[in-house]
Amino acid sequence: MLSNIRVVLVGTSHPGNIGSVARAMKTMGLSNLYLAEPRTEPDGHSIALAAGASDILKNLVTTDSLEEAIADCSLVIGTSARSRTLDWPMLDPRQSGEKLAAQATTGPVAIVFGRENHGLNNEELQRCNYHVAIPANPEYSSLNLAQAVQIICYETRIAHLALNEKPVEVIEYPLSADLQRFFEHLEKTLSETGFIVKNHPGQVMVKLRRLYSRAQVEAAEMNILRGILTSIDKKIAAKDKTNE
Repeated sequence: MLSNIRVVLVGTSHPGNIGSVARAMKTMGLSNLYLAEPRTEPDGHSIALAAGASDILKNLVTTDSLEEAIADCSLVIGTSARSRTLDWPMLDPRQSGEKLAAQATTGPVAIVFGRENHGLNNEELQRCNYHVAIPANPEYSSLNLAQAVQIICYETRIAHLALNEKPVEVIEYPLSADLQRFFEHLEKTLSETGFIVKNHPGQVMVKLRRLYSRAQVEAAEMNILRGILTSIDKKIAAKDKTNE
């Protein structure tokens, strides 16, 4: 199950951090490292700081975007401080570890870490089902990238070990790419009905993304929602044809 859990680093700019992250992952039994839009590549410094985890560096996957890195994941959790402007479903590290471990029993899941200097942007955070915030000392909350990865990987390992002692209910959830197609379909249909203004969805789509992220609908439920949208699309098309 741990092999289904990928650590995704977005826009990493320091080679040493990549090596330190690999070391943090391997100590907890995780091995899948993705670099999305990296500003640097692993080098000798990375290998030195990996301290025996160079196999993770050798097998890492580099992608051109976060969207590509998480496309086949059914659960995506992004690391973030609590935000007043983007009120997303929040988890603490223990809750995130439990969700990652449980859902990894059915397929790939991802925990996403942002840039060293300013983390993930709002668009990237909206690609995530949940956000996780590490409750560090508010007077000094400076964690480096590898430390943050270590904390989440530890909680994930503890949750994974606990799963061996109890049965897990297997639930199929839509992949990130499927969820993105649903949001695009939803925006298109709502634009056609006049519920939102075409080319200017404003905050409506952000709030709808937050709603469905909080609900984390199952794959079968997503199929029903897509079917509802398709039926609305057909009614609109038939009405337009009648009015011609």
